[in-house]
Amino acid sequence: MIGIPVALAASNAGEWLIHKYWLHGLGKNKKSFWAFHWHEHHRESRKNDMFDSQYVKSVLTWSPQGKEALALSLGAVAMVPMFPVAPFFTATVWYRMHRYYVLHKKSHLDHQWAKQHMPWHYDHHMGKDQNANWCVTHPWFDHIMGTRKIYEYGARGPGEEHAPASQKKGLLGRAIDGLKEAWDVRKQSKAAAAKRPDLRVAA
Repeated sequence: MIGIPVALAASNAGEWLIHKYWLHGLGKNKKSFWAFHWHEHHRESRKNDMFDSQYVKSVLTWSPQGKEALALSLGAVAMVPMFPVAPFFTATVWYRMHRYYVLHKKSHLDHQWAKQHMPWHYDHHMGKDQNANWCVTHPWFDHIMGTRKIYEYGARGPGEEHAPASQKKGLLGRAIDGLKEAWDVRKQSKAAAAKRPDLRVAA
């Protein structure tokens, strides 16, 4: 049963990583398989207030929707050997893949629903910075990594950011900053001790 919460966390982290490094990182290259995400899906969503007409077509077409479904299906098939070893984990990841597809599609067919139920994904497409808000189903990992940016929207144009300073850096980022600060203080103390033999710093 521990596989269920582990799979929920891993699935959300996977959304963040794949979205950031595959769909955007590799997808900026027009020759990449993942180019459909940035060059088609983002373009259409940005122009049409989140609506992407590709999601009206059949999932069996060679469109951004079809490619997304294919990638998810191949990922699910690749996990089949894991099922006998970790059935709860594997089943939960499959469920999250299905939810990803359903929620992502709905958010691009009904922008008002997306604004209310998936504001983080609406912000990803319609906010000033489209290289943030990487999570789709839930913004958990964006909060951890400090990449959740919140926007307000006027009558025209992309959103204006209004995230408070505390949201600029996630829990992990703040923890790393704290460790770095402690390390810097330690280095400075050692440097001062080296200059003054009468000072002693514990190892």
